[in-house]
Amino acid sequence: MKRIIILTDGMADHPIECLSGLTPLEYAATPTMDRLARGGATGRLCTVPEGYPPGSEVANTAILGYNLDEVYEGRGPLEAASIGYEMRSDDLALRCNIITTTDGRIINHHGTHLTTEEADQLIAALNEGLTDDNVRFITGLQYRHLLIIRGGCKDVVCYPPHDHPGERWEELMPHAVLLEPVAQTSSSVDNNSASTLSTDEDVCATSPKNTADLLCRLILASRTILENHPINIERRRLGIGEANTIWPWSGGYRPQMQPLSERWSQVGRGAAITAVDLIRGIGHYAGLDTIEVSGATGLWNTNYEGKAQATIDALADHDFVFLHVEASDEAGHDGDIDLKLRTIEDIDSRLITPIVEHLESRGEPFRVAVLPDHFTPVELRIHVGEPVPVLIYGSDIEADGVQSFSEHTVVGGSLGLMHGDEFIDRFLS
Repeated sequence: MKRIIILTDGMADHPIECLSGLTPLEYAATPTMDRLARGGATGRLCTVPEGYPPGSEVANTAILGYNLDEVYEGRGPLEAASIGYEMRSDDLALRCNIITTTDGRIINHHGTHLTTEEADQLIAALNEGLTDDNVRFITGLQYRHLLIIRGGCKDVVCYPPHDHPGERWEELMPHAVLLEPVAQTSSSVDNNSASTLSTDEDVCATSPKNTADLLCRLILASRTILENHPINIERRRLGIGEANTIWPWSGGYRPQMQPLSERWSQVGRGAAITAVDLIRGIGHYAGLDTIEVSGATGLWNTNYEGKAQATIDALADHDFVFLHVEASDEAGHDGDIDLKLRTIEDIDSRLITPIVEHLESRGEPFRVAVLPDHFTPVELRIHVGEPVPVLIYGSDIEADGVQSFSEHTVVGGSLGLMHGDEFIDRFLS
């Protein structure tokens, strides 16, 4: 049996007054998702366990059935794996956004849609000005990059920039767990003194406060380097938001995750298809092959048809495909209702429809699941850890009477409210 999970990142939302009190998923035209709901089983899944942040790294790991208490190490190590960086035992890896700030506030988390080509030049300048044997920046995709601190301590509070649009960035600087925020008031920093870590082989060779102090210095020093870089000089000339500040967060050590196929024989050979580094990292540690798709951007303009065809092609030699699409999440973070509606309709017509039509035409057993990883309400512009809607459709799935797919209709579905590994176990069993 072929099995596909279609993960619609951040698609879930709250009712919106200008949409007649409907959610974007309810308001958008989604004939295929609604047909699958009518013919399948529906319910909800708690993707964010109590005590964890409602991020994609948490939710997607939980969706695949992993116990977060055993494997969670943050986004940094996942993105390290996705770009081919093999972490040492004493490496602390942090996700490192390049963000846009103006007048002391975070404007957006994506450097005003920074391209990978632009970012690579900015990362090179940061490595030239700020790094030594213990600190290194690594280029990822678009605004999503990596900061490696050898001997760093993960017990540092770092705020995800996408959760704090419009807020003053100096009030969100990293600080040690259970300690007061580190005071930083000057943007004039001696770049040569940015790193003071030991090279001891212990996993954590320095204190939480020392790591927090280092991160604060790097953030402040990055502003001088980035603001004076030719890319941002040109952006100012064109009136485009500058990619002018690094923002490290979600740090951790190398995780220990059992491959999915060792726990569920039904997975067999599996694949992950995504434009997002952290999902590639999860797939890597879960033992899934990574399939690249030309034109997959992680934004509203991603190559939906290419992702659908890559999924179809993968079925020739894979039994399980985890297909992730980021577009609705980015629209939610931007607070763009019209764009979120468009992404939902594109996902339905350009991604899900051709995949399901292919599966049905094969005449062979199959299952397909559709679900978001978390809510990204456009009116809040942040992740929210509420139970997400789920549908499972397939040749052996009995319909439960739910007539459409939305945050509200699935409450009465036969799958009920699932926790932990209940979703993946039902989907694979």
